[in-house]
Amino acid sequence: MTATRVITPSILYFGTPVVLVTTTNPDGTANISPMSSAWALGSTVVLGLGDDGQCVANLSRLGECVLNLPSAALWTQVERIAPFTGRDPVPEDKQARYTFEPDKFGAAGLTPLASEVVRPPRIAECPLQLEAEVASITPGKEGGFAIVETLVRRVHAHEDVTIPGTNHVDTARWEPLLYVFRHYYGTGERLGESFKAEY
Repeated sequence: MTATRVITPSILYFGTPVVLVTTTNPDGTANISPMSSAWALGSTVVLGLGDDGQCVANLSRLGECVLNLPSAALWTQVERIAPFTGRDPVPEDKQARYTFEPDKFGAAGLTPLASEVVRPPRIAECPLQLEAEVASITPGKEGGFAIVETLVRRVHAHEDVTIPGTNHVDTARWEPLLYVFRHYYGTGERLGESFKAEY
């Protein structure tokens, strides 16, 4: 048996896929917020977001977004916009590490694509794009973050990551970008499938 010890990590970001949340700013421009605290059940996707950023302000105001899931190949574009905020002025607790950037699409070299059921744009380069509406926003118990429950209304997928003739994502061909303890990873080799797998 492997020995264990008690540790106190500075973060508990043990890893989920990166999501690029697109929202609409008050002036009608688009904002992109990289995040990696998300989980899904049914058509519900729950997000954990810092409560002082432009993303939560936009979600509170308009109640809609697109959850764009990048592939591992897009990690440099994600990291390009990671030190930027869409909030002007920059919140006091972010001023040491973040700068205001009104054009995150341009800064990342990403392409906006019109959505079909919500106002914020999709990100053309992301293999999966989930148009969603906000169901609820709850303050986090520890403060500093919000828990946002969204309902997915439409899913777009690149042809090359779907199984032809089905509504399934080809998990052997799509490699989501993962963020694990502040490091980027792909999924690596497939190990097997669950007894619930449909293909």
